[in-house]
Amino acid sequence: MKGSVAYRSIQKRGLHIGLLPAMAAAVNGATPITLDHDLDVLPETGRHLTVSRLAESVDDLAARLWAVGVRPDEHVVLHKRANADVWMLACAASRIGAVPVLLSPGLDAVTVGALLERVDRPTLLTDEAKLDMLAGLPLAELTRRVVIVSGERPRTVSLGAVAGAPRVRPVVRPIDEAAVITHTSGTTGVPKLVVHTPRTQGLRLKPQWRLLSLMRKRENVAIHLPFVHSRNVAAMALALLREMPVLLMKESDPGTVAELFLENRPGLVEALPNSLMAWEGLTEDPRKPFASVKCFSSTFDAIHPRTMSRLLTSSERRGALFFQIYGQSEVGPAVGRAYFRHSAHKVNGRCVGWQMPLGAAKVRVVSRDGKRPTERNPGRIQVSWPGLAKTYFGEEERYADNRDGDWWGTGDVGYFTRFGCLHMLDREVDMIPGVRSSLEVEDLVLARLRELSELVVVHGPDSEAVPVLCTHGDRPLDPDRWRAAVADFPQLADPVQIPEAELPRTGTLKVQRLALADRLKDRLENRE
Repeated sequence: MKGSVAYRSIQKRGLHIGLLPAMAAAVNGATPITLDHDLDVLPETGRHLTVSRLAESVDDLAARLWAVGVRPDEHVVLHKRANADVWMLACAASRIGAVPVLLSPGLDAVTVGALLERVDRPTLLTDEAKLDMLAGLPLAELTRRVVIVSGERPRTVSLGAVAGAPRVRPVVRPIDEAAVITHTSGTTGVPKLVVHTPRTQGLRLKPQWRLLSLMRKRENVAIHLPFVHSRNVAAMALALLREMPVLLMKESDPGTVAELFLENRPGLVEALPNSLMAWEGLTEDPRKPFASVKCFSSTFDAIHPRTMSRLLTSSERRGALFFQIYGQSEVGPAVGRAYFRHSAHKVNGRCVGWQMPLGAAKVRVVSRDGKRPTERNPGRIQVSWPGLAKTYFGEEERYADNRDGDWWGTGDVGYFTRFGCLHMLDREVDMIPGVRSSLEVEDLVLARLRELSELVVVHGPDSEAVPVLCTHGDRPLDPDRWRAAVADFPQLADPVQIPEAELPRTGTLKVQRLALADRLKDRLENRE
């Protein structure tokens, strides 16, 4: 089977992640997959495997899940430490017709308990460390059964105890029924559970399938994404069907990343914006760990121009580009654009891209006050296409309230330029009176002060715009350099510097702005 044939089949029948490893093995079973860590559930696998070995492992794990009692249509909540076996176990659950529900390992016990209750007595698939963290929850009431990936614990069953279970035939779920459930970033409270179907997952492959088609040869692809995120589902499907060797990464420490890139020499890197930002210092490494990269790719948040420029400049590939996609879990890829080495530093970071070719998402900007949306009067960004997530599990009314017919409200505000480029200025809930765009301020100031590792402008106690900043190594910031850098923004209050480790973040490393604003308020009140 050729990858293009498999891709066309997915566009017709949907993406079933339980079938994906076997499908990819039929395309090219020898495609290598390299891990930077050991698997919890199958430690004997090691860190170097092939797609054929992956398919065999998923089939094995599917048999074990069946042996412990998991059946079609059941929900299997996966909550364990970050590891590539999260994705493999999700594929295994899907292979027997169950619906994997992927929860970030960064969630606290109270939030996990609330989501378990929302799913209504699922199977919980976890590990011993997370089981200890959840010790205060009434798991016997919240779950149908508790399964651990290895070891032995009372009132649980271990997948290790059913090794060698008889293989079972795959179960294919209907194309428009729930296939995988992930959750939103949780920047504004308890995360919402987003329902993806085979159809919506398959359609979301379109934009990046075209991007990968531009690469003239098969090159190593480094993927550094949360294993529980819907974007990881798409990234793995695309790489495997394009027969591209994968470096599947868990580690984010810059020193470790440098060694991995020097050893594996990726041609394409897909990572979170904040991970790429944290790796900026590697652009000054004389060993040039990014020299081999032809294409950087990122979704989730819009990325700062400073980061794109430094990464592209550090590549030694001719025509190196940074491809940014703007979207969210409910929407998938909405708009995108490419940035190049000699111009990335000059671009407006609020320009997140153009609508993609026929068959991809449609985007519009709707007025908030009856007047035409403009740069000075941004409107609400909405997206429409069949790739929209089906619903919020257990909160269907909340999902419906956010739809306007076929259109989904992203919660962001922005406008279209006369050239058709979408500019995203802010989340509507984060807008600050007197500040056109907090994100724009952050882009510009970060470009002027390379000593900053992060800058977030949030609501102060009196609705003023307070810049919260972090520096590399948590070194003190020169106040004169700060004043010079923000001379264009007199509406900013005095800055507050904190250690970067104290920034509240989501599982995708987004700063939780509302939580940060609350902490800032508490901090200022305690000073008084």
